[in-house]
Amino acid sequence: MSELSMSLEPGDLDRLASELSERGTRVVVGTLVDYSGVSRGKSVPIARLRAFHEVGMGTSPLMVVYCVDNLIAFTETLGVTGDVRLRIDAARIRDIGEGMAWGPVNLTDQEGNQTDLCPRSLLARVVARSVAAGLLPTMGTELEFTLTPATGGGVASMPWAAYGMRALTEKRRFVVDLAESLAAAGLAPEQIHAEFGEDQFEVSLPPADPVTMADESVLARIVIGTVAARHNLTVSLSPMPRFGGSGNGAHLHLSLTRAGRNIFGTGDGPHGQTAEGSSAIAGILATLPELLGVYAGSAVSGNRLQPGAWSGAWACWGLENREAAIRFMAGTRGNPHGANVELKVVDPSANMYLAAAAMLGSALHGIENSLSARDEVAGDPAGHAVPQKPLDFDQKKVIDALAESAFAVELLGSQIATGLVAARRHEIEAFASLSPVELAEALRLAWS
Repeated sequence: MSELSMSLEPGDLDRLASELSERGTRVVVGTLVDYSGVSRGKSVPIARLRAFHEVGMGTSPLMVVYCVDNLIAFTETLGVTGDVRLRIDAARIRDIGEGMAWGPVNLTDQEGNQTDLCPRSLLARVVARSVAAGLLPTMGTELEFTLTPATGGGVASMPWAAYGMRALTEKRRFVVDLAESLAAAGLAPEQIHAEFGEDQFEVSLPPADPVTMADESVLARIVIGTVAARHNLTVSLSPMPRFGGSGNGAHLHLSLTRAGRNIFGTGDGPHGQTAEGSSAIAGILATLPELLGVYAGSAVSGNRLQPGAWSGAWACWGLENREAAIRFMAGTRGNPHGANVELKVVDPSANMYLAAAAMLGSALHGIENSLSARDEVAGDPAGHAVPQKPLDFDQKKVIDALAESAFAVELLGSQIATGLVAARRHEIEAFASLSPVELAEALRLAWS
């Protein structure tokens, strides 16, 4: 488990527990993100930290296929028998204040071995495959969320101004508290700002190795929710908090370097792409229709993925094109992190570990098979001279495509692929009778 920082010595664990205790920590919570994108977990008193790390806390394997309505999506291999362990990665534990600390968990068997059910272990394996091929990946994310009273409705007392100072000044205490709390938890947000949609804000996290990025996205969501509660607010991380309004995204950025050279910015291809960089883009686009259920598979995700909504609804790429599924960002003075590709279709209902594994795995697929990228789409794809194809917004078809994908099974493994399809099909069927307005309200806090 070394690639997941699971090799701390007993003395290190004891020192960590002592340091946390001296800072006022009384409970340590470890979270697993299920296939529906909901964070679930267990907590222990600080004195039980070593056991949480070395032995783990028992749970049913069905935890990965819990659904947003708290029912269970049974599969042929996931039933009422069996037990797995939630083992907290103590090296990633962070103090989140108010007597609590947090850490991500790995799902292992009774002997401490990785299981085929664990999204975090899967992502680590895809990263290891990339590194073995000589490609070092880094990923970043942007988390959009909507503030709401617990009973629904809006929080702004005045008309909303997209990206406006009015929103920031009205919620200044929340914004300042959030910046301080994210920093105290060991995070380093690069931006915190009011977004386009009413009552919508965004936190942008810096690039890191993919497992760290996914861990920190989970932690950031916890901190955002905790801070909001202190201000008598609730956070909606639904892809569509209010039907007809702006949707929330969780965009993923990917860069790949070989021998210290960025494959998206050191070549003689379009905007500095190398041949491998173009093939990586081609791989992500080629597999996008069958993996859309990983990135945006919830019952409300299709309501966000609409042309004209800047959600990446078109299956193409373009330089700084916010309508394209892949927004290419060139390495310029204004982009000090270097050239990268942003996958805009990802939303907060996704399991970030699975989404990152899917994006990186698709890029590797393109490179390994020397796929050729399509021509760039400049401007609005809806009016492009070469007709462009929008992504499918019918969530039943999206999940059917995932179920039929041999590539998804190869990349994710049959256990995760089957469980993900089962959870999403349950979600779609459970809320099929609701109107779009009712559906948005029913799932408004599902991923909060």
